[in-house]
Amino acid sequence: MDFVKSIFIAASGLKAQNGRMRIIAENIANADSTGRTPQEDPYRRKIPTFSTELDRKLRADVVALGPVELDNTDFKTRYEPGHPAADESGYVRTPNVDTLIEMVDMREAQRSYEANLNLITATRRMLQKTIEILRA
Repeated sequence: MDFVKSIFIAASGLKAQNGRMRIIAENIANADSTGRTPQEDPYRRKIPTFSTELDRKLRADVVALGPVELDNTDFKTRYEPGHPAADESGYVRTPNVDTLIEMVDMREAQRSYEANLNLITATRRMLQKTIEILRA
């Protein structure tokens, strides 16, 4: 049962990291979006969070994607007087998304995903070896 439990726990990590990567991809996709008018806010960066949940069937804590929070840092500005969202000074507010930070976060999420996948693979191999030993 411990083998199965470890697979399910790692699978919850895979699901959580997949959700994290979707949020990061959304941030990157909207990094250059602006409002349509000077009063409209541009895209605001989203921050994924994690939580632990008790899985009663497994009798173990598993990880889950928690509530998505908004990054309340200030928007960036860019001088572009001809833009429809430019204010009277010619500045356009742009998203508070830094693509370099998003790429680093994506890489970290990818490594966590790979670690969980490796755990599932190793556990599966151990199960196969156990079955081979019991058959012999």
